[in-house]
Amino acid sequence: MTNDDVLILGSGIAALQLASLLNKELNVRILTKGKVRSANSYLAQGGIAAAIGDGDHPDKHIADTLEAGRYHNNQEAVEQIIHAAPGLIKFISEQGSVFDKNQNGELLLGMEGAHSEKRIVHGGGDATGKNMVEFLNSTLKGNVTIEENVFAYELLLDSNQTCIGVKAKDPDGKIKHYSSSHTILATGGCGQLFTYTSNAPTVTGDGIAMAYRAGAEVADMEFIQFHPTLLYLNGETKGLISEAVRGEGAILVTDDGTPIMEGVHHLKDLAPRHIVSQKIYEYLKNGFKVYLDISNIENFTERFPSITSICEENGLQVSEGRIPVAPGSHFLMGGVKTDLVGRTSINGLYAIGEAACTGLHGANRLASNSLLEGLYMGEKLSKWLNEAANIEIHGNVHTAPFIPKVKEILPDFQQIQDYMMERVGIVRDAVTLQKQKAWLDSFNVKQIRNLDAYSAEELTKIFMLITAKLITDAALERSESRGGHYRSDFPAEDNHFWLNKTITHKNTHEMESNHEYIETALAT
Repeated sequence: MTNDDVLILGSGIAALQLASLLNKELNVRILTKGKVRSANSYLAQGGIAAAIGDGDHPDKHIADTLEAGRYHNNQEAVEQIIHAAPGLIKFISEQGSVFDKNQNGELLLGMEGAHSEKRIVHGGGDATGKNMVEFLNSTLKGNVTIEENVFAYELLLDSNQTCIGVKAKDPDGKIKHYSSSHTILATGGCGQLFTYTSNAPTVTGDGIAMAYRAGAEVADMEFIQFHPTLLYLNGETKGLISEAVRGEGAILVTDDGTPIMEGVHHLKDLAPRHIVSQKIYEYLKNGFKVYLDISNIENFTERFPSITSICEENGLQVSEGRIPVAPGSHFLMGGVKTDLVGRTSINGLYAIGEAACTGLHGANRLASNSLLEGLYMGEKLSKWLNEAANIEIHGNVHTAPFIPKVKEILPDFQQIQDYMMERVGIVRDAVTLQKQKAWLDSFNVKQIRNLDAYSAEELTKIFMLITAKLITDAALERSESRGGHYRSDFPAEDNHFWLNKTITHKNTHEMESNHEYIETALAT
């Protein structure tokens, strides 16, 4: 068993920001399910939003964030994070060549949907995530250990329901125990629950499901943002086409060149993502093809090198001037409920990044606010942990009789994804949600107490089913449409009843430790 001061699950920008800012006296370990350079953050094309341009102001950024979030946001979270954005950008910009600048050394600012000003800072054109991950990796100190291809699958709680570490499996399936004074979930969202997604293959809702199983509170799970423009060829999505492309002037058209966003919203192609996604979905469902017309963007290949590569790798030449697109799951506004330090409802357990729900995003995330949130929460939690009294955990693991698997047939990945896309996707209604709820309930994964005997593939399916159930139940309960949650049977917002109502879930079943248990002596 390893014994760490801080144990971080996940290796995206929130995780790396936290690890890089922790005191070198703290023993820090990062566990990541895949590779550091295959996480969602590394793939992020979009930038980081900050009100630093002439004529811009944090108050404008706040107003845009609230409008995009349909006023379901946590006002305190919005104000604190948005006001901190310029300082975060300035600090990183002074540390290295991360962001794109003009010939005068000034940061280049781009426009994205639902923003009222140019305030998006990019790195490498459309490779901001990659630039940020490489930069943060380079700042990690010798007290940080990274273990790749380690699948954490259970949070360890003591008799006081304090989180004291995790159980995980290595690539060979061997169970490993990690004890820690502070355990942080930075595992990302759940994009892979849907057929079409921009997310990395590893993003299957593991951290949220683990937290729920342990008894942590989760919130706002009905709010899923579907990115309007994924490259769509032969019935499959092939990669993300950043919103910055529309920010530079691309428009959405049908085969005959008809603009589809005319008369839909005053911002047209730069309308909030849920509006654009719903309109594209409507056209696709009616048998039309939808394209991004990029013919009026000069130097497209230089401006968007990553997107150009994605297109060319799939046999599409951007010189043709059109990119076929479809919407796909992109970002989860909900997650493990936290305060603005990152603390969850379980002592010793924290969540940051997309796995967490701070309330910043409300019902729909404003473009490029997610990397900003990751940087802010990583910094905020680092300050708190650096000042917190160090709790040493001395754990003794005792092996109990082996508990076999529950005889349960799990569905395949494709079936989970297809049913979620069809029944709990961009457009929802009570009939299809009830059908999905019944299907998910038929697997009864809540009866599975001990996970040790399950393979990584089976564990992933179990976590997907748990997270899918949380989303479906919340979507069924919220009988209105707001942000990323659209109900065709309740198409309007209900500000009288639902505006300030947050749907939360908490697993009240006490976790049993049938296979192994840990006796702890906690000393401050």
